[in-house]
Amino acid sequence: MAINDLPILSALRTKMQWHQERQRVLAENVSNANTPNFRPNDLVEPKFDNKGANVGGGMGSLAMMRTASTHIGVSGGAPSFRGDGGKNGFLTKPAGNAVNLEEQMLRVSANQMDYAAATSLYSRSLGLLKTAIGKR
Repeated sequence: MAINDLPILSALRTKMQWHQERQRVLAENVSNANTPNFRPNDLVEPKFDNKGANVGGGMGSLAMMRTASTHIGVSGGAPSFRGDGGKNGFLTKPAGNAVNLEEQMLRVSANQMDYAAATSLYSRSLGLLKTAIGKR
């Protein structure tokens, strides 16, 4: 088994990839702050079991969901990628836009801190493994 195939390292890699994609989505929300009728999006956080295996996601870290009525139904209640759809108690702008810049920027900074924590754990775990096998 390769070092990168360890479940905990795989879970950390998946988590880092999720944070990268979430940063893209949040940046898109901020960039469309003045677009009429734009609704902010967010990603569903991946879930892991005790051994670090991804739970609920088939191919990647996100579960399948039905985005149109013509799509095949998904068993179970899949979470929405639309977040709360702007119904979090904040008023929408006169143009019909539901982006709250303060909320989006808080999410961006929290995402950045979580990504830094995951990368630190990943690099320290690799360092410990290298020390254990005598490569350091």
